[in-house]
Amino acid sequence: MIPKTARRGLFLAPLLALLAGCNTVVMNPSGDIAKQQAHLIIISVILMLLIIVPVMVLIFWYAHKYRASNTDAEYLPDWDHSTKLELVIWGAPLLIVIVLGLVTWIYTHKLDPYRPLDRIAEGQPIPAGTKPLIVQAVAMDWKWLFIYPEQGIATVNELVVPTNVPVRFKVSATSVMNAFYVPELAGMVYAMPGMEITLNAVQNHPVQSFGMSSNYSGAGYSDMRFGYRGVAQADFDGWVQTIKNGGGNLDHAHYLTLEKPTIKEPVHHYAAVADDMYYRILNRCVADGVVCMDKMMQMDAQKAREVAMRNMPQQAAATRLAQANGEVCTTPNDSVKKK
Repeated sequence: MIPKTARRGLFLAPLLALLAGCNTVVMNPSGDIAKQQAHLIIISVILMLLIIVPVMVLIFWYAHKYRASNTDAEYLPDWDHSTKLELVIWGAPLLIVIVLGLVTWIYTHKLDPYRPLDRIAEGQPIPAGTKPLIVQAVAMDWKWLFIYPEQGIATVNELVVPTNVPVRFKVSATSVMNAFYVPELAGMVYAMPGMEITLNAVQNHPVQSFGMSSNYSGAGYSDMRFGYRGVAQADFDGWVQTIKNGGGNLDHAHYLTLEKPTIKEPVHHYAAVADDMYYRILNRCVADGVVCMDKMMQMDAQKAREVAMRNMPQQAAATRLAQANGEVCTTPNDSVKKK
């Protein structure tokens, strides 16, 4: 006769079999930054289990020891305090929180997406003079545009990077807030219109994987995925040359067509990109006749300075008049009323 508890466990066996086929890329990535983030997750879980596991064990131990049928259990109706027990109950979690906070603080600064990389992998520093590959990633409705400014090409829904080469992503968006996430490469960063987020990462091994938007952005969000590949430098150079040979130009007119919302956009390439394309996307002025955001802010700042200059003589005259009347005494640090 199989015990009831064992019979219940048998129903969970198929679920465990399904979990065995899960892709655990988050905990076993091939990029150095993502690996360090996975280590932080493991360390955090272990530190928390130091409290959770003893608590769960004690719950079952106390339930078993003080069950109604156990007449030999010690009965202390007047017991209400134990200094040793209080020290354990409060001291152990406090130490865990301190250690967890310290580890998190270190990793938060070490893995800051804006921080330039200082290594290719563990024990492998970046060679002197190495320049990062620049990739400008733009979240659109509902697709991803990748511009390679140094190579002069662009792709839609396909990202390819060379292995063991630092990559610096410049991430923005065209309409609503999104999030750029490649599990093999690094953690998630947000993509917002009119703003630029920097992400530094490196791919250590050849891989064929995926990237996605991890922030809900509308009807086509669930299909807002793109192919991601890490390849050797020679293969990357060949891929770039293939795109250049394929033709296609991402000028302002083609971009305005591409910007229109679409779902399940197929992969396509552009052999040439307008030099100011990313600048205009970031400043939301690709269409002719639209004032770029940075120019608009410069004009607003100039107007504010002009207004301040016009008002300055009036304010200075009022201050001098108040001083002459003996109402205000000024010092290098502050102004006070005379009594």
